[in-house]
Amino acid sequence: MQDSHYNRARASLQQALSWYSNFRRHGRYLPDTDLQATVRSELQLLKNALEKLDRKALRIAAFGLVSRGKSAVLNRLVGDNVLEVGPLHGVTKYPRSLGWVVSDKVQVELIDTPGLDEIEGQARAEMAREVALSADLILFIVAGDITRTEYDALAELRTYHKPLILVFNKIDLYPDQDRATIYQQLQQWEKGEAVSEILTPEEVVMVAADPSPYQVRIEHEDGRIEQTWEKPQPQIDPLREKILEILNREGRSLLALNALVQAQDAETKLAQKTVEYRAEQAEQIIWNYARTKAAIVALNPIAVLDVMGGIIADLALIRTLARLYGLPMTSYEAGKLWQKILWSAGGVLISEIGSSLALGVGKTGLAFNNPSGLATYATTAIIQGGIAGYGAYAVGKVAQEYLAQGCSWGQLGPSTVIEEILSQVDASTIIYRLRSEFSSSP
Repeated sequence: MQDSHYNRARASLQQALSWYSNFRRHGRYLPDTDLQATVRSELQLLKNALEKLDRKALRIAAFGLVSRGKSAVLNRLVGDNVLEVGPLHGVTKYPRSLGWVVSDKVQVELIDTPGLDEIEGQARAEMAREVALSADLILFIVAGDITRTEYDALAELRTYHKPLILVFNKIDLYPDQDRATIYQQLQQWEKGEAVSEILTPEEVVMVAADPSPYQVRIEHEDGRIEQTWEKPQPQIDPLREKILEILNREGRSLLALNALVQAQDAETKLAQKTVEYRAEQAEQIIWNYARTKAAIVALNPIAVLDVMGGIIADLALIRTLARLYGLPMTSYEAGKLWQKILWSAGGVLISEIGSSLALGVGKTGLAFNNPSGLATYATTAIIQGGIAGYGAYAVGKVAQEYLAQGCSWGQLGPSTVIEEILSQVDASTIIYRLRSEFSSSP
């Protein structure tokens, strides 16, 4: 199953890159170098995601507040003091990466980040966002009772739809009874909060990456008493075993899912920039279709054809807007989007169809059964055409909003493949809990 997920994700990214990198994707609209320059960074994100997928390199990022032992945890995982640690706050000033040789088949890159309470404002948010989006798995390091700031950071990291392990470090400082109490508190923090199910018991691991030395009293045979300090062995095995279990069970699926999330994010931004860039042309297209639909519906004397003609005009409008933005859209996908628009617009479009059908029946009767009622026919036709034109304009404006979210429909679209992967994962996997997070996201 992991190989299937990996191959589907790779095919999805290859298709996206092939489409969005092609100047001809805008069809009859001339290639625009300014537009291509505007979306260059998003295209690069797609390329980076595919390259990372090809390397089969999993990225694990460590987050937490200052002095929680993030660097020490990562050092113990790789078995070497690669990252600087110390008693001063904020030893890590910027994200750093180090390789972790797990096996010949798995490449792991560990990312150490500055304390989330060390970087101020927008810079902190942007750093956290960039690292979290590129990560396949997140480690959130705490040391004792979780604070409000840490809880808020956990909730924010959850919005990036990444599997997360909470690492309770420095357990050597707490007696067994206190450990158990804190462990329960970590699991119960979400009760009464706006964000539910921040953690599950399977996502909490206890370690002591850099245990504090303790004093030992030594009594020699000759009566001498000596005081010395001993350094306990690090307790990192629970975390190492948890990570290896995840990598073996779902590592390639994690890679695939993360690449697709990055592609989804890049395509959404690409679409938003394109929609904004083409706003003036789009407005003209919407008005043209509104006038055309109004004329078709008003002049047609047959009620059923009124409704059918209006729907066809709406579908054509959606596809025309998609072509303007250079987004892939088949007739089937346009129909699915039209149905979403029909319900999201409330009663507006449904009322339009009902009114069009009712007025159309009356108009048909006037046209075929009452030749003398031409004035009434004309009035009815004008009203019906006006309603139809307004409906077309509403469809166009709502279609713009949907298209601005990115065009990830279709068999290999990122959203489709993400949904496919999440529907297939076993309930025992760490990916499984992401299903509810994806379904509740906008």
